[in-house]
Amino acid sequence: MRVMITGANGFVGRALAQRLLDRGEVRGQTISVLMLLDKDLQGFPEDKRLRRHYGSVTDAALLRRALADGIDVVFHLVSIPGGAAEEQYDLGYQVNLLASLELLDQLRSQPGAPVLVYASSVAVYGGELPVRMDESAAVRPELSYGAHKLMVETALSDLARRGEVDGRAVRLPGIVARPRAPNGLRSAFMSDLLQAFAAGEPYRCPVSAEASCWWMSLRCCVDNLLHAAELDSDSLGQSRVWQLPLLKLTIAQVIDAMANAYGQDRRGLISFAPDAGLEALFGSAPTMKTAQARGLGFRHDGSAAALVRNSLNPLSAARRSRSAGVTAHATD
Repeated sequence: MRVMITGANGFVGRALAQRLLDRGEVRGQTISVLMLLDKDLQGFPEDKRLRRHYGSVTDAALLRRALADGIDVVFHLVSIPGGAAEEQYDLGYQVNLLASLELLDQLRSQPGAPVLVYASSVAVYGGELPVRMDESAAVRPELSYGAHKLMVETALSDLARRGEVDGRAVRLPGIVARPRAPNGLRSAFMSDLLQAFAAGEPYRCPVSAEASCWWMSLRCCVDNLLHAAELDSDSLGQSRVWQLPLLKLTIAQVIDAMANAYGQDRRGLISFAPDAGLEALFGSAPTMKTAQARGLGFRHDGSAAALVRNSLNPLSAARRSRSAGVTAHATD
């Protein structure tokens, strides 16, 4: 089994690569080659299964070289995040749209319709959302990032219909907890809040405590990406784009869970300076019903406590706090 990850050096890509190496198989077959494609691929383990392809996904020749010996499964994760793609339209257009279409076109020439798992986004829905949503919700992207994701979903579904690429697209929410570093994500405050609280550092939150967001831990995200690859092709039919189950939580609920894990005394580290525009886009998430995705076996983290546990593994921190005489409670 030959597997490739584009954007392998990213937050999700690194975790997925490690999980695949640890598992050693996908779709019931042993992984013989795991290809990593990104501009920087430092820090990965020395493993005879790894093949590193350095460069940009926009380089069509690089893609051809990577795919020259055949491919079975591709996880297409690389993208220019929403805020950066809006500010640098040409870059987002080249990476998020044109490179994705080029990859799809090259996969068409591969024998046996390779499996492609595409990381799409809830950005396809836009910012003005109804009070309740389900998988039939209208898509009205308000950023170029979301528009390009929707275009690739359409192309992927068309090639799946034609039997040329076994495409599967999953719409991801904010994945936490990313390292606190500039990343072009306008939803970065979700991870920044968790990281600051866990580190015991002050943080000024750019949305209100009542703001509701869609959340998913890195661990749960990788679980869902792998599950998308594992689904039996014959059972999928024409449905190739899925809204993943989402954990809807307010900022206050997340802070409650963090305080239970790291200590109630840290609540005072969090202050609020709401940005009305940011909150309108990312702080008014409604309940999302995902019966179809759940029926296929996709899942969310389950609770705020589980989200914190899966994102940050706070047990050791809680024990340290208790040993220092600080009240803290480990998550369930």
